[in-house]
Amino acid sequence: MPAAALKPKPTQSTAKRSVLLDLPYDPVEKRPLPPGRPREWYVTHNRRLKAMRLAIALLDTGVYVPNQARNETIRSTAELIGVHPPSDTTCHMVRALMRYSR
Repeated sequence: MPAAALKPKPTQSTAKRSVLLDLPYDPVEKRPLPPGRPREWYVTHNRRLKAMRLAIALLDTGVYVPNQARNETIRSTAELIGVHPPSDTTCHMVRALMRYSR
């Protein structure tokens, strides 16, 4: 059998086209945060959760590398899933999550 016959046929990649999100977006059930921590801990914790939600939504739409995730892209995704527009710090955190998840 020729070697060319053994090569798998190329499949259509989702990296070349964007995939629509399955809407409506259902967030997980919220639980109360532990009391007694400094305010900065709560701010950082909530920022991490928001960055994680945005990174997952970006991956679902076909944005796989941090270079593709500009602030405008992240903010439009936040609007799409119903999250307040993220700050520059949160956008930076989203790109960091995408970078280190590889």
